[in-house]
Amino acid sequence: RGEELCAMGVVSKAGDWAFKAFSAGLGVATIFFAATFSANVYRGLSWHNRQSRVEKEGSKVLQQQE
Repeated sequence: RGEELCAMGVVSKAGDWAFKAFSAGLGVATIFFAATFSANVYRGLSWHNRQSRVEKEGSKVLQQQE
């Protein structure tokens, strides 16, 4: 009977470590996706601002030509 308890303890510890590894993986993935999302929002906003600036400068050039 002692062997059964020992085997269950090993299985329990293995499950515990598997859960900890899974939780750590979720934490790392969350941080990664939060960082890349923030970087992509920044890149998108800066791209949009550049496009707006180009359009404004283009309309000024057209007005000067007329």
